[in-house]
Amino acid sequence: MADVKKIATRQSYGEALKELGASHPDVVVLDADLANATKTEIFKKAFPERHFDCGIAEANMMCVAAGLSTTGLVPFASSFAMFAAGRAFEQVRNSIGYPHLNVKIGATHGGISVGEDGASHQCCEDFALMRSIPGMVVMSPADDVEAKAMVKAAYEHQGPVYMRFSRYGAPVIHDPDRFTFEIGKGEVLREGTDVALIANGPLVAEALEAAELLAAQGISARVIDMATVKPLDEALVLEAARECGKIVTCEEHSVIGGLGEAVCAVIAEHGLACPVRRVGVNDEFGHSGPAGALLKQFGLCGERIADVVRRMYKYS
Repeated sequence: MADVKKIATRQSYGEALKELGASHPDVVVLDADLANATKTEIFKKAFPERHFDCGIAEANMMCVAAGLSTTGLVPFASSFAMFAAGRAFEQVRNSIGYPHLNVKIGATHGGISVGEDGASHQCCEDFALMRSIPGMVVMSPADDVEAKAMVKAAYEHQGPVYMRFSRYGAPVIHDPDRFTFEIGKGEVLREGTDVALIANGPLVAEALEAAELLAAQGISARVIDMATVKPLDEALVLEAARECGKIVTCEEHSVIGGLGEAVCAVIAEHGLACPVRRVGVNDEFGHSGPAGALLKQFGLCGERIADVVRRMYKYS
């Protein structure tokens, strides 16, 4: 996919907010002194009176967003994933989740691909944290097209939403003229019968690459873009388990508490005899380095996904 256009979904987030703000005057955007990095500055330049910089005080920002939502506004609270999900967890849980307020959280710089910012900023725990909050929708888009559609869907959804966007440029794999997005629904990007690769975020492109590598060896891989981690598209997971017999989940998140565990829970609860392998960050912290090199080092790449599938066949 070297020749495919790549766009960081944080850029998509900022552009989608501007477009949304033009047609919906109830949209307000909050940031925690990171408007340039989260790209909410795009909205700020267009609608300065509806952009609020809360300073380096993410927990307070979430409470401000909660308050604004009770007045009929639709706030998008924005910061790095480490701060939006990690530092402000208590406020998100108690001030947004518990009263089920209509607040949207735009978390950028998620995962290992934050790169040179290092372990302190490479949040690989946010899906797990946000999934644990009752009623919270948790999503991670594969590309620019899906990210923009996701922001609009979040606005239309009544209740709290957590969206994770990437600093790393992701290949654009969707056709904007044909793509539609629905919260809680996965999308089959490639048909296959031997194994299902269920991925989200930047790992969707890697899963597609893995499918190509496997096809050259006679293994037919179905690729599913599971942008919504919660609520999970259980019907699509079960269909893949029954029709393919093997599943590999792929995410730029810890293997603990994310997409992989959500998929495993569905299969276990339905008593299906379908082996699952999880490609993600193991029980470890990241470290500083170039994003692309880190993704390969941590095994979040097409070659590793394909290798996991090959080993499943070797030992099955």
